[in-house]
Amino acid sequence: MKLAETVTFGGAGLDRAAELRGDAGALAAALADGRGTVLPIWRGKPLMQADDAGQRLVWLPADHPMLADAPGERLFLGNDDGALRFAADLARWAPEAAAYAPLDSFADDSLQVHPTADAGQVFRELRLAMTMLTPRDAELAATAKAMLGWHRSHRFCARCGSESRVAQAGWQRLCPDCGAHHFPRTDPVVIMLITHGNDVLLGRSPGWPAGMYSLLAGFVEPGETIEAAVRREVAEETAVKVGPVDYLASQPWPYPSSLMFGCWGQAQSRAITIDPVELEGAFWMSREDLAEAMAGRHPTLLPARRGAIAHFLLENWLADRLD
Repeated sequence: MKLAETVTFGGAGLDRAAELRGDAGALAAALADGRGTVLPIWRGKPLMQADDAGQRLVWLPADHPMLADAPGERLFLGNDDGALRFAADLARWAPEAAAYAPLDSFADDSLQVHPTADAGQVFRELRLAMTMLTPRDAELAATAKAMLGWHRSHRFCARCGSESRVAQAGWQRLCPDCGAHHFPRTDPVVIMLITHGNDVLLGRSPGWPAGMYSLLAGFVEPGETIEAAVRREVAEETAVKVGPVDYLASQPWPYPSSLMFGCWGQAQSRAITIDPVELEGAFWMSREDLAEAMAGRHPTLLPARRGAIAHFLLENWLADRLD
């Protein structure tokens, strides 16, 4: 697919500068002399500020007082056209209790303001701002969110249970007792544009906003190819049989640490029997009706959110740009 790397969070060309990860002295010097700047993240929400283009990430100097609420090492993200970028988890900060109410919901539109932040700087849910960031900022934010989440959930060695230590500027964890090396995990997920003639298969999961439908998706199992995962997931969730499968595009999706493999599958059957544990509903939608929904004119259906790979695939299917 020619447009594959234009999906949100992908294709920004960040130089991750892996050769610097083991050079603690050089990274510390960059933070000390101002060549390195830090993106604060609170509960997965990056610090952002509005600008003329939409939103931008806020990068702080290493000695900014806000970072006193970020214990531990700084995660090195890469070389952003000469600027060395880092991220920090503001784990110690606890805003007012009311600020927690919408957290972890499907559409968290709450904003948190740190007492040391400049005017207009807020912690904002990435899913609601991802299309307002530049491609480079989106890639940096997704990387930081996924990596800091991995460190929070993988503090202890999976081999012996001891608390592990951060290494390689945040890109490894080492166990001081058994010597095991642990690396960031990425979970492969297939998301499927399943078509039959002029129709596309849509479904919705429990807990989604009313009226929202999207493409089917599911995790790839051990020992399974991407193509096999597409056929299995569609069959399990809807009983629709899928024949030929083609890969289209991928998207890093830091919720918490997935890599979405966008695929196009051709259905060999139309009858739908949903798995009620996985789906609230599923149906075939015509190209014409989908076009109305994507334009916001459908009376009942909301399409996948803009910026998600499901929206990207549906939009390009409507425009005949899947080759």
